[in-house]
Amino acid sequence: MNSDILLRGGTVYDGAGNPGVRADVLISEGRIAAVGDNLAATGATVIDADGLAVAPGFIDIKTHSDFTLPINPKAESKVRQGVTTEIIGHCGFSVAPALPGRVDLLRDYLSPSAPWLPFREMSFPQYLDTFPATAVNAGMLVGHNTLRLMVMGMDKRAPTADELARMIALLEDGLKAGALGLSSGLFTSPGAYAEPEEMVALCNVVKRYNGGYFTHIRDESNKVLEAVEEAIHIAETCRIHVEIVHFKCSGLDNWGKAATALKMIAAAKARGLDIDCDSHPYTAGSNPLKNLMPQWVQAGGVPAMLERLALSETRERIRADIARDGLNNWGRIPDWDCVQISISPHLPQFAGRTIKDLAAERGKDPIDVVCDYMIEDQGATRVLVISISEDDIRAIVQSPMALVGSDGNCVSTEGITSQGMPHPRFYGTFPRVLGHYVKELGLLPIETAIHKMTGSTARALKLTDRGLLKPGYRADVVLFDPNHFRDRATYGDPHRFPTGTRTTVLINGTVVVRDTVHTGALPGKVLRRDADGRVQ
Repeated sequence: MNSDILLRGGTVYDGAGNPGVRADVLISEGRIAAVGDNLAATGATVIDADGLAVAPGFIDIKTHSDFTLPINPKAESKVRQGVTTEIIGHCGFSVAPALPGRVDLLRDYLSPSAPWLPFREMSFPQYLDTFPATAVNAGMLVGHNTLRLMVMGMDKRAPTADELARMIALLEDGLKAGALGLSSGLFTSPGAYAEPEEMVALCNVVKRYNGGYFTHIRDESNKVLEAVEEAIHIAETCRIHVEIVHFKCSGLDNWGKAATALKMIAAAKARGLDIDCDSHPYTAGSNPLKNLMPQWVQAGGVPAMLERLALSETRERIRADIARDGLNNWGRIPDWDCVQISISPHLPQFAGRTIKDLAAERGKDPIDVVCDYMIEDQGATRVLVISISEDDIRAIVQSPMALVGSDGNCVSTEGITSQGMPHPRFYGTFPRVLGHYVKELGLLPIETAIHKMTGSTARALKLTDRGLLKPGYRADVVLFDPNHFRDRATYGDPHRFPTGTRTTVLINGTVVVRDTVHTGALPGKVLRRDADGRVQ
């Protein structure tokens, strides 16, 4: 049976940043066979691409779909955006390794992010080898927070020489198996307890295995520029690729700093450092509610935190810290109406409500409501935080330094992952860039936006055969109507797929979405980095 597919007469954007040209694309045995005019392919399945943009599948460089792919392998919210590859295990939060006697600790720690994911004891190689069949390709990172949890728990101190050696051994275990690199979340416990020397020691290991370092920097608010400088220092000291993930300048006092930070990254690249950033196009971010509190609140783990939150002296100290510094890693916000319950596993009826709203309803101070709520929801609450300047977003969208990453999980309008009120970026990141910022605002040409989502991202990840529409490359392809491809997900109604009735997505040469309808196919591959750093 001939499995060739011919995409006939679309406007082809090659992913390298070149303007679109009308052409056909022939796909054979899962790869691009030819790109050109009036291609002949006897017996091939023909897909009419007239009026459509034909581009490499979008590479979502920054996601947490490791929390949902095993229970939602069709990845509907991502493939309907044109995403064909996801990079998972970010912010130091990986679901492996999970060592004997530490599985419950990891489950409790990740409960706000992965409330429905079953956890089990496994090494990182076992994690890669047993990852289930999924619609999308997935590349995995080893999480620094997870390494610390496995070796040191939630201890607030530097590791001993033996503990650092154990973390290095676990990291090497993952890198040898094909992990793309190391991720960090230096904004929250226990990653925040790591001094720069610890991160340099780990990143020197990453260098030996030709991996990358993906960092949620130490501060995205009041000390954001210092945190960017720390990431640049890693790139310079360890000579590895550094990705500053979901880059933002959060909090009223920090609006306008994006331009300065982007200049710092550009200057670092100009002197030969391999460093990038990525971002999503929304003024709200998302995080576990506990991470908005001062770092000391989480000391000792979730049970100790919940016990501590019941104390009046704890609440007074939180109140004073937030009055002085704003929210941890988020800075100063206008008021508590900017914090909305997103996912609340034990109190699902409150999804979509704001802290200000709940405080008024309960007749309590917002800090008391936050503390009470975390106790009632067992520390598992996730929230949206409106804290980012639209002007900064536009500067980042236009910057050649910045790639596109959703920071979102693959979810669905049905089943277990349809619960709660997730961030609209889960459904809308890529069409929002292409629709709102490209088509409506004209901030950058479509070929540049596609390059930032495909070829440029593939370069950063060292993907050897993805990210371009080029003969020999894997046939990860998205077809969409640029006049009608728009995001529809909102903060109040997030479970909405993009518009555009002709969106079609192929992954490894298999049609996963045809005219917006998911075919049920699960052709995704686990991507592994080889000894030379190339990812296939």
